[in-house]
Amino acid sequence: MIPLRDTQPSNNFPAVTLVIIVINVLVFLFEISLEPHYRNFFIAQHGIVPDRLELQDLVTSMFLHGGWMHLIGNMWFLWIFGDNVEDVLGHSKYLLFYLLCGIAAALVHILLNPFSRIPTVGASGAIAGVMGAYLVRFPRSRILTLIPIFIFVTTMEIPAAFMLLYWFGLQFLQGIGSIAYSSISGGGVAWFAHIGGFLAGIGLVFVLRTRERFRYRPDLRW
Repeated sequence: MIPLRDTQPSNNFPAVTLVIIVINVLVFLFEISLEPHYRNFFIAQHGIVPDRLELQDLVTSMFLHGGWMHLIGNMWFLWIFGDNVEDVLGHSKYLLFYLLCGIAAALVHILLNPFSRIPTVGASGAIAGVMGAYLVRFPRSRILTLIPIFIFVTTMEIPAAFMLLYWFGLQFLQGIGSIAYSSISGGGVAWFAHIGGFLAGIGLVFVLRTRERFRYRPDLRW
C-alpha cells in the first residue's frame, strides 16, 4: 500500500515541513556530489554509530539518507502527514516535536545496538513520530492509497487509524524478524528506531498539546 494523500485539510501553510524537506534534499545532493570514499567518510562522521556516539550525531543523522528511494520515501510520508501535525502544534512546537522524535528513535536504536559500528542515517524515526501524532489527532481522516492487486493497480480511501496501525504492526514484526538477521549480518533497517519514534510521537503530542480548535473534525467520515 502506497499512500498518495490524506483527506484532512490544513489551515496553515506547512512552512517547517517544507523547510525540513528542502534541507534533506540539499544535504542528499551534497552527499552524492562527493566521491564514494569521501561520501562514506561523511556518513560515518555524521550518522549514528552507537559504538562511538557523539551527541550532535543524534540530530545530523536525521538529515542524511542512503539513496534516492530512501530519501523520496521518507519525504513523501513527511509531506502527507507532516502538514496536519504542524497545523495543530504550530511551527515552533512542531520543529521541537520533530527533532525530539528523531532523537528518541535514535536512542532506541542505540539501546538495542550499543556496540554497533555501522552508521545509521535517515529521517524515518522522526517521521514515524509524525505518523504517531497523526494517529492520535486525526484517526478519522482517510488516506487515498495506491493498492496493487496482482497485475492490477487501484486506489482506495483507507481510514488513517487502520493504515498507521498496520504500518506500525509491520515495523514490529520486521523488527522481531531482523534480530536474528542483524546478529549475523550486522546491518539492515533500524526497525526498532521506527517503533521508538512512533511511540515517542504518540506521547509527545500529548505533552506539547495541540491547538484546541483543531482537535476534532466531526464532519470527517470513517
